[in-house]
Amino acid sequence: MPGCSCGSSCAPQTSVSPRFRRALWVALVINALMFGVELVAGLHAGSVSLLADAVDFAGDAANYGISLAVLSLGLAWRSRAALVKGFSMAGYGVFVLGKSVWAAFGGVPPEAMTMGAVALLALVANAGVALMLYAFREGDANMRSVWLCSRNDAIGNVAVILAAAGVFGTGQGWPDIVVAGVMAALALSSGLAVIRLARKELAEQAVPAGSAVLVTLGTPSRSDRAG
Repeated sequence: MPGCSCGSSCAPQTSVSPRFRRALWVALVINALMFGVELVAGLHAGSVSLLADAVDFAGDAANYGISLAVLSLGLAWRSRAALVKGFSMAGYGVFVLGKSVWAAFGGVPPEAMTMGAVALLALVANAGVALMLYAFREGDANMRSVWLCSRNDAIGNVAVILAAAGVFGTGQGWPDIVVAGVMAALALSSGLAVIRLARKELAEQAVPAGSAVLVTLGTPSRSDRAG
């Protein structure tokens, strides 16, 4: 955790703000609802970027649920949960990349109006969630992963809106595919960042106890050196 040695000074971090807990519940409900909306709209419009965003909403809803489950636990458990979420974010990126490749070879141009309207609705939802979670962006790996999910979703929605404009203007599906690829790269990058931070936190929590034993057993006293 930034600015924390994860010794006794980290103990207060096990106490979680009720405001953060409420924000997570709101985010969970919003993401679950938007998953259903974008899934139906993506299938109807034939948009790979909308389908990718729908899967992202589902993953985020699950991530918020995991975050709520570990809030009352210690930092070690929150770091482990963040590690799982980091891998899920990276896995989502790989999924979207595969979906984009498939669409590039056999896709049909999606319905631009449906894409744009649903992406705008999703942007409003994600921007609201991101604003709620903005104050917690510098917390531990668990809090940071929640913030990154919300921020990435809002960025992704803007990209889908731009893709809809591109599809409308060109009559082709490549803007949809390009945006899906960008969303995949963003998910991979953020997932790897969360994984690195979570591993660092877990390593820092393991070091103090181990290093104390090494110092006790491995460092000779002055009397030993004198002898």
